[in-house]
Amino acid sequence: MAKSKKKYYVVWEGYEPGIYDTWDKCKQQVQGFEGARYKSFKSKELADEAYYSDSRDYIGKNVAKDTGLSKAELAKIGQPRYPSIAVDAACSGNPGVLEYQGVDAASGIQLFHQGPFPRGTVNLGEFLALVHGLAHLKKANSKIPIYTDSRTARAWVRNKKIKTTMVRNRSNAYLFSLVDRAVLWLKNNKWENEILKWETKAWGEIPADFGRK
Repeated sequence: MAKSKKKYYVVWEGYEPGIYDTWDKCKQQVQGFEGARYKSFKSKELADEAYYSDSRDYIGKNVAKDTGLSKAELAKIGQPRYPSIAVDAACSGNPGVLEYQGVDAASGIQLFHQGPFPRGTVNLGEFLALVHGLAHLKKANSKIPIYTDSRTARAWVRNKKIKTTMVRNRSNAYLFSLVDRAVLWLKNNKWENEILKWETKAWGEIPADFGRK
């Protein structure tokens, strides 16, 4: 098995801001903290530089330096649209412990977070995050776009139904109750927000990413 690369986590806004060398330590500082601002980095040097800088220079502006795309391809893709929100999910195993969140795409400020759920899948989390984002914007009477990097979530929202092999059981009963409620919300509501694909190759990880990759 290949050894996972070491990462460092900068917490600008949390219970105790600082630099942490594991996701678990970082999570203790940001989970449940309203407006948490944090991000992962590939080296201690980058984390140190980021911590003593403005978080806005890093969150929501994480354009990859080496994209593997031509200048023409990058020009065609363009830049993310702001203001907007971004959603993402993280799952420790698949199925596994699941959570999802939505953030302001420009600043990285957390708008909502749900989980952890004891047994779920990334697809279910991405779907719930997207529907939660749409409901959040509708409640705020906002027509700004919403970004996701999940084709599956976009398809499920478009079709207003899910297609999963995940078996319902006692451990994920609450999670599936949220899924059922999300499907019902889609069938009973209309929205004007564009659901856009986050172009990871050109722009880096989506701002709502949990930083565990």
